[in-house]
Amino acid sequence: MSNQRDQWSSSLGFVLAAAGSAVGLGNLWKFPYITWDNQGGGFVLVYLACILLVGMPVMMAEIIIGRHTQESPVPAFEKAAKNLPLEKFWPIVGWLGVIAGLVILSFYAVVAGWSISSFYYCIKWSTSGYVTGDVKFGEFVGNAPLQLGLTLAFSLLTAFIVTRGIAGGIEKATKVLMPVLLSILVLLTLNSFTLDGAGQALAFIFTPSPMKDGEHGFLEALGHAFFTLSLGMGAMITYGSYMGKKESILKASAAIVLLDTLIALMASFIMFTILFSFPSVVEKMGKSTAGMLFVTLPEMFYTEMPFGSIIAPIFYILVGFAALSSTISLLEVVVSLFVDKLKWSRIKATAVSSGVIFAFSVLCALSNGASAWLSNFKLFGNADSGLMYSLNKTFFANKAGFMNAFDHLSANWLLPVGGFFITLFVGWVFPAKVAADELGMLDEQGNPNKLFKTVQFLLRFIAPVAIGYIIAKVMLGTDFA
Repeated sequence: MSNQRDQWSSSLGFVLAAAGSAVGLGNLWKFPYITWDNQGGGFVLVYLACILLVGMPVMMAEIIIGRHTQESPVPAFEKAAKNLPLEKFWPIVGWLGVIAGLVILSFYAVVAGWSISSFYYCIKWSTSGYVTGDVKFGEFVGNAPLQLGLTLAFSLLTAFIVTRGIAGGIEKATKVLMPVLLSILVLLTLNSFTLDGAGQALAFIFTPSPMKDGEHGFLEALGHAFFTLSLGMGAMITYGSYMGKKESILKASAAIVLLDTLIALMASFIMFTILFSFPSVVEKMGKSTAGMLFVTLPEMFYTEMPFGSIIAPIFYILVGFAALSSTISLLEVVVSLFVDKLKWSRIKATAVSSGVIFAFSVLCALSNGASAWLSNFKLFGNADSGLMYSLNKTFFANKAGFMNAFDHLSANWLLPVGGFFITLFVGWVFPAKVAADELGMLDEQGNPNKLFKTVQFLLRFIAPVAIGYIIAKVMLGTDFA
């Protein structure tokens, strides 16, 4: 290991950065949405089981690879797989992670930029009064200059933080972002207890109840447990590569999972209290989660919720901070490849990476109505039958739009396939004694102990079977985007 390689200054710094990577818009809206759709408590129990049996072991596997090699995903697999079976194959898994980070950040930066606009309008409404219909979502996403400007602003902020390095940039930023994010969540949670629906919300979340569709609910819980922890995209390998040898991977992973889950449950309580307190909001819920987050909720804050003019701007600071903590980690995955593989300076690597990603972000930003061609884009053409139609249907669920294509590709293919092979590598190929040593799970004789064997069992059998099930269902038409 090079002494010049940047590292986290503390275990807390790593935990907050990794938790920031995991915590994002999925925690604030997708998890509450799918929990509501699957009728609450029973779904939450299944989700928690999936987090412990699948999510946490895969996270530990990624951190093991990163911390052992002290490299970003591609060179990490090159080094870890040296002289092991299928030595030339495993670096491809690292490339999948880097590509996933690039693809996800391309469209995530667009959505993250929307939080800037929402915050601006909330400040405007809080000072001058709410105007019904002031923001029409279709017109908003179809405004090309505005979309490009918001995306660029968020991209530049992300790039600036990443150029500052690990301890001096990402760690410092997340040590501010995460405490502020948690403080805002606590504030909103306490406010939720003042609403009439608080008791119903708590009962809905924590009282076990049958899911409306057992297999569908299990699949959504499993899928979200995997995706919410930023697994399969190289982020945890990258962040793990900056982790000191004295830090405990087990304790850090447990803290990250706990923070991520706590934030998802708090967000759910806040959302469900609103839904039970103001039933009219339920009627406005549709399939567009983005529309709900950026249009329906602001209207509810200002027309129905007590102290909404104060809470609304605070809420969108929360949304922006959650998005930023995720975009930082996604950019670092790509930047670290250039730094480790090509030995570029961090500034050069960040500039090139950000430029390439922003070019794709432009295509995503214009594909929600601003450009007819990009909004109707299909990778294999617009045929209604034949081979090209079958390819569109198989790999993209026949979705139209550049942003939709990137979203579908990452959630349904890049992440689960990458995660699947990571479990196989650490569970079956990587030396067990080395993995156990990284986890601090060697007995007095220097052999893997019983706790490690439990982790190994989960990585060899439970996690790959579960992720394989996700991939199989995707092939049959299930959509996790």
